[in-house]
Amino acid sequence: MPSGTDARAGPPAIELADLAKSFGGLTALAGVSLSLHHRSRTGVVGPSGCGKTTLLQVIAGLLEADSGLVRVGDATTARRRLARCALMPQRDLLLPWRTALDNAVIALENRGVSRADARQRTQPLFEQLGLAGFERARPGQLSGGMRQRVSFLRTLMAEKDVLLLDEPFGALDSITRGQLQEWLSQAMAAVPRTVLLVTHDVDEALLLCQQVVVLSPRPGRVVQVLPGGGGFRGSRREIVTSPEFASLKKQALAAIGA
Repeated sequence: MPSGTDARAGPPAIELADLAKSFGGLTALAGVSLSLHHRSRTGVVGPSGCGKTTLLQVIAGLLEADSGLVRVGDATTARRRLARCALMPQRDLLLPWRTALDNAVIALENRGVSRADARQRTQPLFEQLGLAGFERARPGQLSGGMRQRVSFLRTLMAEKDVLLLDEPFGALDSITRGQLQEWLSQAMAAVPRTVLLVTHDVDEALLLCQQVVVLSPRPGRVVQVLPGGGGFRGSRREIVTSPEFASLKKQALAAIGA
């Protein structure tokens, strides 16, 4: 966080109060309440099917809650929340006929920016995010890890205040996943946003986030909010093998019931 900035000042970036969402006779979320500060990084973990992805979609305005308050900044309607959030889905969904650079600029083009200007604005971030030299590569020429970096950059270039990341590394092997966790930690520090990260990997949530929200089995409810290891110093290996990190992980797994 830049010096002199108090992320806790003013209203929360995301506020949920007694949020409920059902699909027919299936209740996905029930009584979810959260308050997230500006430029905070929050992880969401819980058993499969507990409503983690549904939670992101409601916040992003892709779904409307059945009841309760959902606020992003000063926006409460689905349409206005969508204007303030950028959602990175589990799959990268890159367009195979576009280069990496042209995939990354889609959000800017959708807002009316010319492709030439969008490329000029996006190009400098390729080096910052470890993509230098791959601007002209097609998605089929990129590794899974590189594709996820392009997908993250595309999400970033939407220039929204809130980033919603849904299992961004779920399809990657453990080695690549570990490398990208360390990379994403650095990227989020370099380009601060309010980040809500959904993951089934407790280590990932604790490593990348300042706090970790644990949801119950369906219907999803907040059962515990734990401090994360996002402020720990050192390499990924040093952090995840530290006694402090092990203690946080034990608390998170106990809350999940694993």
